[in-house]
Amino acid sequence: MGSKERLCEELFKIGAVKFGKFTLKSGLLSPIYIDLRVLVSYPNALRDVASELIKITKPVHFDRIAGIPYAAIPIATAVSLQANYPMIYPRKEQKGYGTMRAIEGKFNEGETVLVYDDLITTGASKFEAIAPLEEAGLKIKDLVVLVDREQGGKKDVEEKGYKLHSVFTISEMLDILLKEKKIEKEQFDSIKEYFKDPEGWSEKNKEA
Repeated sequence: MGSKERLCEELFKIGAVKFGKFTLKSGLLSPIYIDLRVLVSYPNALRDVASELIKITKPVHFDRIAGIPYAAIPIATAVSLQANYPMIYPRKEQKGYGTMRAIEGKFNEGETVLVYDDLITTGASKFEAIAPLEEAGLKIKDLVVLVDREQGGKKDVEEKGYKLHSVFTISEMLDILLKEKKIEKEQFDSIKEYFKDPEGWSEKNKEA
């Protein structure tokens, strides 16, 4: 078993990947929920996540990294410690006192920043989060996530001229978990059906 497969099993084991019926922010139901915020409580898993993220971005040129609040700050911190990359992060809200900063950490205008987040569904939240970095004169070319939910996010960011790097697509995770007998074939098929038509699946399963 490779390191990616082991990490996928580890994420399942710690409850970062959950199966059931979950109501999303949109109001739709989903049969899968990815909660990477739990990583802060599992240092070994967080270290393994950082290792895989470092591997996929080795060829990328950048001056420093940034973690998108809040889920990606511990992830980017783990990467920073492991690879010795200097880190910054944009604030969710600009400080109204003291330094009045929109970005925490040291940087120089014109530098290239590699941006980390936990996962991507659509591109909207990514554009909002990186806006303060670009407004401060930093260059963003690449975005890195652990999981691509394959719901349009990659297309969204690439249409805007960014490149997306992901350790897993949701399809890869499901294939690994099925192969390692962490989920049943019936459950696997139902989740695949959801990703083809989230609204249809949600309606059908509200009645179930």
